[in-house]
Amino acid sequence: MTIPAVMWFRRDLRLSDHPALHAAATRGDGHVVAVFVVDDALAPGGSPTRNAYLAATLAALDESLGGRLIVRRGEPAEELARVCAETNAREVLATADFAPAGRARDERVANALAQRDLTLTFVDSPYVVRPGTVTTKSGTPCRVFTPFRKSWELEPVPDPLDAPTGVHWVAGASLDVAEVTAVTYRRPAYFGDLPDEAPDFDPRVGERGAAEALAQFTSRVAAYAEQRNLPGVEGTSRLSPHLRFGTLHPRQALAATVGASAGSQVFRSEICWREFYADVLWHQPASTWRVLQPAMEHLRVDRDAAAVERFRRWARGETGYPLVDAGMRQLLTEGWMHNRVRMVAASFLVKHLHLDWRWGAQWFMWRLIDGDVASNQHGWQWTAGTGTDAAPFYRVFNPTLQAERFDPEGVYVRRYVNELADVAAPQCLQPGGGEGLLAVANYAPMIDAARERDEALARYAEARALAPAAATESAT
Repeated sequence: MTIPAVMWFRRDLRLSDHPALHAAATRGDGHVVAVFVVDDALAPGGSPTRNAYLAATLAALDESLGGRLIVRRGEPAEELARVCAETNAREVLATADFAPAGRARDERVANALAQRDLTLTFVDSPYVVRPGTVTTKSGTPCRVFTPFRKSWELEPVPDPLDAPTGVHWVAGASLDVAEVTAVTYRRPAYFGDLPDEAPDFDPRVGERGAAEALAQFTSRVAAYAEQRNLPGVEGTSRLSPHLRFGTLHPRQALAATVGASAGSQVFRSEICWREFYADVLWHQPASTWRVLQPAMEHLRVDRDAAAVERFRRWARGETGYPLVDAGMRQLLTEGWMHNRVRMVAASFLVKHLHLDWRWGAQWFMWRLIDGDVASNQHGWQWTAGTGTDAAPFYRVFNPTLQAERFDPEGVYVRRYVNELADVAAPQCLQPGGGEGLLAVANYAPMIDAARERDEALARYAEARALAPAAATESAT
């Protein structure tokens, strides 16, 4: 009797370049049980947007498996043990997870399965180089990106694998993939009446969608260095959701875009940034919510009712600053935002509205289809000046100058801000869509950016003054 192996799919929802799946096929003599478990302990911490995208991605995976994907709901160890009992499997294989909650879950599941004489084996990772691998010469974690990248470049990278052939997918009782969205989420109270429903995201989902997106990006990667900062053109890769859910491995993205062009090199650097942030989270899991620059613990932020209302206006894209509003409305309607605009919008929340970066990070995780805890949280910490290798706090993005530089014709702004659809550049890039007779009705700026920038710098000076005293107190 053939004993199959269980392939526990998580953030690796593809068949190609999947070492764990290859191992499962070898262990089970070609017989593999494909399982996805909706973990009721972790699911409430997700979001309607990400789970809607996940459901669509699982449907695509199920189709590629000939309808043999088994979806279960509950405690993963219990559900995996049941699947093993139903199929006579003795080993579960999975791609390793490196996020704090995933690591804790995997340790619990491994121990629970071992008590039933079942084995949980981890193969490969969602990264080119496993987090925790790259260190300084003294063996300590890299705190700065540049030395991390120099060492990361030296790590051997295998060629991407084709999908395994001759696999017999073992059928079993399954829930509908729509079950992944049947969740009562932990929704922050300060979101108020902000929307929950999933947006109309990019329909290119699943492994086939990832291959299509990669092929399109490969044809324009040479221009990536010049165009990636221009939100009005299709200059970014749009691969982040596929990397997040593993319908594409970064090895595949690098192999497809390798070259000597500046665009290829910059894209490789962006992949490395993703891996750097994963490495930081591996070594410092508390950085999900705690600042990495201790002095910045003393930065004064607003938390009163007026602050909550400012947050909601920002989240709705009603600040009166066109580039910020365009980005926030793109996030609401598409579940995605251009990376340059993400930085501008984040800077505006922290340094012009004087709000906690964690509020913005949580809203992004609520709305983004590519919400990844390492990239999102550390990207926010970078902008807020609180993270490792972060931009200094006194670097304050001017939203108007950013619009004039990166969206000079107002293509992006007019696409997403309806009030400005018929306003030509450069007026459509100005606060309120212009001044005096040119001002757009019912679209006034909510703050004076210059004045709030001065306030942000004053608060930064205050935090720096408090930091030495706090360090002395902790030492005694």
